[in-house]
Amino acid sequence: MTEQQLPEKEEILARLRRVEGQIRGIQRMVVDERDCEAIVTQLMAARAALDRASMVILTHHMQQCLADPSGRPSQRQLQRIIEFFVKFAGPIPEAQPVEE
Repeated sequence: MTEQQLPEKEEILARLRRVEGQIRGIQRMVVDERDCEAIVTQLMAARAALDRASMVILTHHMQQCLADPSGRPSQRQLQRIIEFFVKFAGPIPEAQPVEE
């Protein structure tokens, strides 16, 4: 993230601090031997919050990568952002054969 505007940076930091608090809460739940279902529920919430923070960062990154003085993104920039998304998304699932 380069040359990030202050509001965007603060939004990202606030989201990450929230996730950090959630993780600390989960750690306390484990220490206190809380119900497994409650712990897993909180883990899923923390993961979703981290995913939302990631999307804010990715959106900003895309805007920065695709910014070009000419107003048109270059093929190199497009390829770079596609590779970045693939890395973030993980492996692409293989298509399942259609049964007839």
